[in-house]
Amino acid sequence: MATKKTSRSTTAPKKGSRKAPKQAVRKVPSSKPPKPAKESLAALRISVTTIGDLLLTAADRHGSSDALIFEKRKLTYRDLTARAMRHARSLQALGVKPRDHVGLLLPSSVEFVEFLFAIALCGAVTVPINARYRPHELSYVVENGDLVTVITTSDVPDQVDFALRLRTALPGLAAQKDAMALSLTEAPRLRNMVLLGKKPQPGYVGHQDFVKLGASVDEDSVHRARLGVRVRDVGLMLYTSGTTANPKGCLITHEAMVRNSIALGRHRYQLTASDRFWSPLPLFHIAAILPLIAAFDVGAAYLTAGIFEAGKALEMLEGEQATATYPCFVAIMSDLIYHPNFSKTDLSRVRLMNSSFALQPPGIKDAMLKALPNAIQVGTFGMTETAGTVSTSMLTDTLKARVTGLGKPLPGLEVRIVDPETGADLGPGAHGEVLVRGYSTLEGYYKDPVKTAAALDKEGWYHTGDIGSRDAEGVMMFHGRTKDMLKVGGENVAAAEIEACLQRHPSVKLAQVVGIPDPRLVEVAAAFVELKPGGVVTPQELMAHCKAEIAGFKVPRQVRFVTEWPMSTSKIQKFRLRDQLVAELGL
Repeated sequence: MATKKTSRSTTAPKKGSRKAPKQAVRKVPSSKPPKPAKESLAALRISVTTIGDLLLTAADRHGSSDALIFEKRKLTYRDLTARAMRHARSLQALGVKPRDHVGLLLPSSVEFVEFLFAIALCGAVTVPINARYRPHELSYVVENGDLVTVITTSDVPDQVDFALRLRTALPGLAAQKDAMALSLTEAPRLRNMVLLGKKPQPGYVGHQDFVKLGASVDEDSVHRARLGVRVRDVGLMLYTSGTTANPKGCLITHEAMVRNSIALGRHRYQLTASDRFWSPLPLFHIAAILPLIAAFDVGAAYLTAGIFEAGKALEMLEGEQATATYPCFVAIMSDLIYHPNFSKTDLSRVRLMNSSFALQPPGIKDAMLKALPNAIQVGTFGMTETAGTVSTSMLTDTLKARVTGLGKPLPGLEVRIVDPETGADLGPGAHGEVLVRGYSTLEGYYKDPVKTAAALDKEGWYHTGDIGSRDAEGVMMFHGRTKDMLKVGGENVAAAEIEACLQRHPSVKLAQVVGIPDPRLVEVAAAFVELKPGGVVTPQELMAHCKAEIAGFKVPRQVRFVTEWPMSTSKIQKFRLRDQLVAELGL
C-alpha cells in the first residue's frame, strides 16, 4: 500500500482510465430531509488517518466534486489536492521538515485551506494564527510557538496589513539581508516568512519566488515525508486563551482532529457526498477546521467566506443550496435572523443546523424553527482542547432534547461531572466541573508543563474548567466557567490578558476585568481601574491603548475608575464589581 501511495500523481487521471466513483456525481438533495438512522455502537468502526491523507483519499474518491466553495471561487478535490501538493513542494524547498511548526497568518481564504493541507503533507505542524492578533500577540506566538516559517499575505480585505503587523512584532526584520535565512533575536527559530499576493516587501520571500522554489522538489519527496507521519503525531497547534495573560499552544494530534471530525460528521450528523456544509466561522478557529475536515471525510462541499456578513451569507445559503450549517454562535445567529432578507431567503434545503438553541435567546430559536421547519436542529458542547466537540445531539433525539440540551458525548469519549472542590462525581442534574477523557483530548500545552499538569490529571482526564451537567438520559448542558474567562462572540478571552494590557499604561496601578452581558456577543469585557497617584487618563484613552495592543474583540466596552476594591479575606471580589456595573447599566 505504501508503494502505491508514493507513486500517486496529483494530475487528473486519463479519461476512461478507471470507472468514476458514484460519489463524484452530486445529486441535488431533496428538500425533505432523509429519515435519520439510529446510532448503533455495534455498527461503528474506528476510522482514522492523517490530515494530509484525508485530503488525498477524498481526491481519490471524489476528484471531480466540489471541495471548497469560497464566495466566487470553487475548487474540486482534485484541484485542491494539486495546489496543496505544489505548496508542499515549495515549503520543503524552504527547509520545512517533519514536526516543524509553520504559522498561518491568513484571513479565511482558499489559500488558508491549501496551506493547512500542504503543511500536513510535509509532516509539519500547522499553527493557525488569529487574524485579529496585534503585534504584541504575534510576537509572543511566533517566539513561543518556535515557528520556523510563517505564511501570510498582502492581499487582505478591510485594509489589514499583516506584513506591517509582523514587522512591528519583529523589529529585527528590517535589518535582515537574506529573506530565505532570517536571524532574529526575538524569534530565534524563525527562518523565513512567505508573503503571498502581488506586493513583495523586504524581509519576506515573495509569492513568485516561493512558487519557483517548488520546482526543485519532486512529489516523491513530499510523499516520503507524508508516509512517515503517525496518527498520534501532533498535526495542529492552536493558541487558546487561558486564565493567564498569554494564550497557550494547544497540541492536537492527527487522530484527535480527524477522528473527532469523522465521529461528528459521518456518524453523528450522517453527512454524505451530496451535502453542502456551510460554516461562517474564521478558519483559524477549531469550530471551522472541525466541519471542514468532517465535510472532506465524506466528499461533501465546504462553503464559507472571507468575512461573515449576514446578507452575503444568506445569498450563499440559498444560491449554493446548503444542506448543513454550523452557525452556532449567538452573534452569527442574530445577524442572520435580523437581516431584512432573512424572511425572503429560501432555506428549504437545509436539513441540519448546529444551532445550540439551549444557549441562545428564545427569539433566535423561534425565528429559526419557523424559517427551517424541516431542518434538524442540534446542540453542541466542545472546546479547542478536545479537537472541537465533546457532545452533540443525535438526529433521532426529540426536538425538545435537541433545543434544550447539548447532546450526548461522541462515542469513544468519556465525560464526568465532578465537584470542583472535592473531585467527587455528581449525579444527574447537578452542576459541576466537566472532565473529558478519550482520543480527542489535547496532548498538552506547548512548553508549559505546569499548565499541562493542571489540565490533564494522571488518569488522563482533561479538566475543562467549565461548569456543566448531565440529565438522567446523559444529555449535557453548559452553565458557565470556573476559570476567570470571558467568551466574546464564541472567542475565549482571558481576563488576565486584558488586565495585563491595561496595566502597561503608565497611569494605571491595577486593573480588573469582568464580563458583562451583550445582546450580540453574549459577553464583552468591562474594566475597573485604579490609577497611580497623580495618574490622569480617560476611559476612551484606555480603550484606545488596548486597541493598539490586543485584538478588537478583547477591548473593554466599559471602563470604570475605582479607589477602593471590594475584598474577601485576600482576593478582590470580581462578582461584586460585575453586579454593580450590570445594575448601573440596567443589563
